[in-house]
Amino acid sequence: MKFAVVKTGGRQYIVSEESKLKVNHLAGEVGDKVKLPAVLIVDGVKIELGRPLIDGKVIEAEITAQGKDKKIRVFKMKRRKRYRRTKGHRQVITELKVIKI
Repeated sequence: MKFAVVKTGGRQYIVSEESKLKVNHLAGEVGDKVKLPAVLIVDGVKIELGRPLIDGKVIEAEITAQGKDKKIRVFKMKRRKRYRRTKGHRQVITELKVIKI
C-alpha cells in the first residue's frame, strides 16, 4: 500500500490514495482540486525521505466539503475566587479526498 506524509496547516498527516482527511481551512470550493506540495515521506516501491521536503513531489486532492469542526469548550477557573469563564470555538476546516500520490 502506497502512503505519504504530507504537511499542511502546521500539521502532518499520513495519507494514502482514496483516503479522506480534515485539515485547516484551504481556499477553494467543493469539487476543486488542490495540490499539497509539502511532502515529507513517500512509501511505495522504495521509500523516499525528504530533508525536510521531497523536491518535485506533489499530492493531489479534491475538496469534498467546507465547514466547521465540532465545538471546543474552553473553561477557565480560579479556585476559591468565584472566577469561572466558559467560551466556545469552532475551527473552520476543509475535508479532502486524496486522488494521487
